[in-house]
Amino acid sequence: MKVSGEGFSREGETGLDTERVQILADQLRHLTSKGIQVACVIGGGNILRGKQSDSLGIARATADYMGMLATVINGLSLSDALEAHNVSTRVMSAIDVHKVCEPFIRRRALRHLEKGRVVVLVGGLGSPYFTTDTASAQRAIELDCSILLKATMVDGVYDKDPNKFDDAVRYDSLSFDEVIDNKLQVMDQTAFTLCREHNLPITVFDMSAEQGLVKAATGDKIGTLIHN
Repeated sequence: MKVSGEGFSREGETGLDTERVQILADQLRHLTSKGIQVACVIGGGNILRGKQSDSLGIARATADYMGMLATVINGLSLSDALEAHNVSTRVMSAIDVHKVCEPFIRRRALRHLEKGRVVVLVGGLGSPYFTTDTASAQRAIELDCSILLKATMVDGVYDKDPNKFDDAVRYDSLSFDEVIDNKLQVMDQTAFTLCREHNLPITVFDMSAEQGLVKAATGDKIGTLIHN
C-alpha cells in the first residue's frame, strides 16, 4: 500500500492530523485481523516535497532528503497508532535512522510480514529524485505482494482531471496498455513501468472513503483497478 503524505493531514492543510492517522490505523487493524499481510510505503508531502526545492531556495537533492525524513515522521505516527490498537508493527527505513527505525532488509521485512506485523516503509528508496510511487512499486515487487494499493485523494483514475472538468469520466478497470495509449496519469512513469513489467496490479482509490482501504484490499469494487 502507498499512502500519500496528504493522507496524514486535513484536506488543504499541512502537518499531521491524528484523527486521519487513527482512521488509517483502524482499517489496517481490520485487515491484519483477517490474516492479510500489509506493507505500507509512506509519503511525506504533508510536511515537505522535494519538488518544493525551487521555492525553498535549496538544492533538489537536499530537499528530497528532507522529504525522506518527513516520511519517517509520518511512519512513526502510524506505527504508534497501530500499536495502540494492539497491532504489532515494524518501521523500516531506506535511510539510516537506526535510533527510531530498522534498516530495510528484504528478508527481514518478509519475516515480519509472515509474523503478522504491519511493515511501515519510510525513507523512499533512500536516494533523491525517486518518488514514493517508485518506492511503493519497488517494495511491492521485492516483497512478492499480490497487489499495489495506491491511496490518494481522488476516487480512481479519470479520463481527464475531475477537479477541472465536470464531464470527467472515472474508469472502473483499465489495462496497462490502455493507460499508456490514453496518456492517463496514474503514477510516475518509472513506478508504472515497474508494475507493468512485473504484472503487478494497481488499485487507485480514495483513502477518505469509508473503509476504503479495507474494500480495496478485500476485492470490493472501489476506485480503479489496473491490470493486464
